[in-house]
Amino acid sequence: MASLQDISVSAAINIITAIAFLVAFAILRLQPINDRVYFPKWYLKGIRGSPTRSGGFVSTFVNLDFRTYIRFLNWMPAALRMPELELINHAGLDSAAYIRIYLLGLKIFVPITFLAFTVLVPVNWTGETLETIKDVTFSNIDKLSISNVPSGSQRFWAHLVMAYVFTFWTFYILYREYKLMTNMRLQFLASEDRRPDQFTVLVRNVPPDSDESVSEHVEHFFCVNHPDYYLTHQVVYNANKLAKLVEKKKSLQNWYIYYQNKYERNPSKKPTTKTGFWGLWGTRVDAIDHYAAEIEKLTEEEQAERERVISDPKAIIPAAFVSFKSRWGAAVCAQTQQTSNPTIWLTEWAPEPRDVYWDNLAIPYVELTIRRLLMAVSLFFLTFFFMIPIAFVQSLANIEGIEKVLPFLKPLIERKGVKSLIQGFLPGIALKIFLILLPTILMTMSKIEGFTSLSSLERRSAGKYHLFVLVNVFLGSIITGTAFQQLKSFLHQAPTEIPITAGVSIPMKATFFITYIMVDGWAGIAAEILRLVPLVMFHLKNTFLVKTEKDREQAMDPGCLGFATSEPRIQLYFLLGFVYSVITPVLLPFIIVFFAFAYMVFRHQVINVYNQKYESAAAFWPDVHWRLIIGMVISQLLLMGLLSTKEAANSTPFLIVLPILTIWFHIFCKGRFESAFVKFPLQDAMVRDTLERATEPNLNLKAYLQDAYVHPVFRGGELEKPAVIDEEENNPLVPTKRTSHRSSKYGSDCSSDAGI
Repeated sequence: MASLQDISVSAAINIITAIAFLVAFAILRLQPINDRVYFPKWYLKGIRGSPTRSGGFVSTFVNLDFRTYIRFLNWMPAALRMPELELINHAGLDSAAYIRIYLLGLKIFVPITFLAFTVLVPVNWTGETLETIKDVTFSNIDKLSISNVPSGSQRFWAHLVMAYVFTFWTFYILYREYKLMTNMRLQFLASEDRRPDQFTVLVRNVPPDSDESVSEHVEHFFCVNHPDYYLTHQVVYNANKLAKLVEKKKSLQNWYIYYQNKYERNPSKKPTTKTGFWGLWGTRVDAIDHYAAEIEKLTEEEQAERERVISDPKAIIPAAFVSFKSRWGAAVCAQTQQTSNPTIWLTEWAPEPRDVYWDNLAIPYVELTIRRLLMAVSLFFLTFFFMIPIAFVQSLANIEGIEKVLPFLKPLIERKGVKSLIQGFLPGIALKIFLILLPTILMTMSKIEGFTSLSSLERRSAGKYHLFVLVNVFLGSIITGTAFQQLKSFLHQAPTEIPITAGVSIPMKATFFITYIMVDGWAGIAAEILRLVPLVMFHLKNTFLVKTEKDREQAMDPGCLGFATSEPRIQLYFLLGFVYSVITPVLLPFIIVFFAFAYMVFRHQVINVYNQKYESAAAFWPDVHWRLIIGMVISQLLLMGLLSTKEAANSTPFLIVLPILTIWFHIFCKGRFESAFVKFPLQDAMVRDTLERATEPNLNLKAYLQDAYVHPVFRGGELEKPAVIDEEENNPLVPTKRTSHRSSKYGSDCSSDAGI
C-alpha cells in the first residue's frame, strides 16, 4: 500500500518530469530548425514558410533573439485564445469536439470535488475505523476514504445524498453537452463547403447478373429506381496487391535518394549495401545501382498488375460509389432499403474520399459476419490472458502484502528510497508500458472485421480499447490488487469475513490509480507536446532524404488525435472520477489537473500540429456519451456493493434507483439526439440543394465528382468512366444488355432480387 510519502515521491518525480518536458518543448519550438516539427499544420495550410533570420549561418538553426526566451511560455495563453468557431474552421469539428471532452471533465468534476471535500472528506476523516480492523494494510490517505467510516454508521447517509447530487449534476452537464454537440454538428453540416460524400452513397453486395457487368448492373439499377437523381458511379477494384507494390516502390525510392545524397556529399566513395534482409547480410553491391535496378523491376511489376486489374472482370468487386445530382437524392438512397431483399443492394453514406479504407472494400460482404465473430472471440481471450501481466503490475503496488508472504525480500525492499520508488512510481509506469502494443493489436483486429472507413475503424477500436481498459486496467487492478494486498488476511480469516475485507480494500486502490494518473496524465501529456519521436524522425529524413521543399514537406509528420486510443484513455479518468468521488474523494484533484492540463496541451496541438486524416462532423459523440453512462452505472453498482459490506442495508433501496435513472437518462438522450449523428435530415438537404442551385446555377457536378472515389493508385490514370445521364434527356427507356423480360410482370428490375 502506497503511503503519503510514496505518493509524494511519485508526485515529485512526475512533476519534475512534466516540467522538464515543458521547458524542453518551450525552448525547442523557438529554434528555426524545428519549426516544421512544432508548427506543421500551418505549413500544410500554406500560411507559414521557413523562418528567415538575419545574423548569419548559425541563425538558420538556432534562435539568437534572447528576448523570445523570456516569453517562452506564451504558447499557453495562445492555445486558449482562439475562439471555438475559429477553431472549428481551422481544424474541423472532430478536433473541436474531442477537445470538449476534456472541458466536459472539468465541468463535471470541479463542482463535485468542491462538494466532496466540503462534505465527504470531513465525514470520512472523523470516522476513525481503520485502526480498529486487524490484518488490513492502509495508509493515511485511506483515512480520507469511506473505509474509515464505521459499519452501520448514520454517516453513510451523507455518501448516499452526495451520490444523488453528483448523479443529477452529471445528468445536467451531459444533457447540455449532448444538445450543444447536436446543434454544432447540424450547423457544421449546413455550413461546410461542398464535399463529394454529400452526394455519394456506398453500395455493397451488388447481386450478380449473367447479362451485365457490375458497372452496367449498378447503372441500370439506379437509372430505374432513382431516375431523377442518379448521376454517375465508380465501381470498386480489388487493387490491394497493386497498392502494396506502389508502397514498396516508395520505400525503395527513399533508400535510393538516401544513397544518392550520401554519394553527392562524398563522391570519393560509392556507397554499398548487402542484398539480404534489411541489408544485414548477403552479397555486397553498389547501393545506387542496386536500388535503381530494384525500382525498375518493381515498376514493371506494378505496370503489369495495373493492367491486370483494369482488364480483369474478376478484379471488380460487387460494390460501387454511386453519386447523385443532389444531396436530397443521396440522402433518400442512403437512408432507405432498396429492395424487398434486405441482404442485397445495401446502401450507406459514403465516407469522404480521404476517410475510405480501400483495403477492406475488397472483402466479400458475406465474410464480414464470420470475421466479426472470430474477432469477438479473439478479443475475449486477449482480454482474459492480459490479466496475467496486470496482476504482476499490481504486485509491485503492494509491497506490504508481498512482505507478509515473501519475507526474504524485506531487506531489499526496505532500503532507503527503494520502497518509495517502487510503490509510488513503478506501478504506473509498468502498466503504461504493458499497454503500449495494445492499440496496434486492437486496430489490426478492427481492420480484419472489415470496416470501410478510417473513422469507423477508429470508433470500433476505441470500443475495444474501452472494454479492455474497463476490464483489465480498472476491474483487474481492483480485483488482483485486492487479492495480493490482502492475501494473508484472506488465508487466515473466516469465509464470512472476506466480503468485509474486500469492501474495505477496494477504496484503498485509489492510491495506485493516483500514481497511474500522475504517470499517464501528467508526465504522459507533457511528453505528448514535446513530440520527441517526430522531432528525431524529421531531422533524420531532413538529413538523408530531403532534396526539395516538397520532400521537406513530406518529411513532416503532423500526426493526428488518435481517437482509437486517446478517447478510451479519457474515459478511464471519467470512470475513476465517478467511482471514487463518493468513495475516496482525495483522488479527484489529480483528475482535475489532468483534464485542465490535457485541455491546454491538446488545444495547442490541434491548432499548430495535428492534421486530421478525415472529418466525421463529431460522429463519435454518441459513443462518448454511452461510455460515460457505463462509467456512471459501474460506479453506482460498486457503491451499492461497498455499502452492503458496511451494514448500511437501509441505503440499498435508495441506491438501486440510481442505475435505473441513469439507464433511463441514456435512453432519453439517445432518442432525443442520436438520430442527428446517424442520419441527415431531408429538410436540411433540400435547403442546401436549393441554395446551391440559386448561387451556382452552372455548377458542373459531374466533373466535380468524377475522380473523387477513384482508388488512390489509379489517380490520374485511365479507368472506365460510366456515362452520365443527360439531365435534358426525356427518354424513359433505360439502356441495358439484359435479355428481354417481357413475359415477366416485374420488368427490367427483376434482377434486383437475385440471390433470394
